[in-house]
Amino acid sequence: MPDTIEGACHCGAVRFTVHLLDGFNTIRRCTCSYCRMRGAVVASARVGDLVVHDGAEVLTPYRFNTGVAEHYFCSKCGIYTHHRRRSDPALYGVNVACLAGVSPFDFADVPVTDGIAHPSDGNPNRIVGHLRFVPD
Repeated sequence: MPDTIEGACHCGAVRFTVHLLDGFNTIRRCTCSYCRMRGAVVASARVGDLVVHDGAEVLTPYRFNTGVAEHYFCSKCGIYTHHRRRSDPALYGVNVACLAGVSPFDFADVPVTDGIAHPSDGNPNRIVGHLRFVPD
């Protein structure tokens, strides 16, 4: 995997580069209400390691519940690109589907973390299941 990966939203208005914290070893999904509906697979990056080169002005933030996590999406095409984590605000979760040459279906097994009993609420950080993709 290259050190830096290019990324973009669906329409290309938002373009960024990112250096993932530990490659794709950090991929996951979450059970919180927003992540359940969004359905994205994310990988971790330090906040300073994601740089928006184009379209920062069309990124729209969304916050809910405690308001700590900031979820960003393109206001033109609606695609979620990344979010600042509630569990560690020094990290972003980056939508792997926005990364050049990457698909969420590239991963046979994606751990699912417990976002309902969130670690920031004093609960243990735990895996509650796995999403699996088995091509025919």
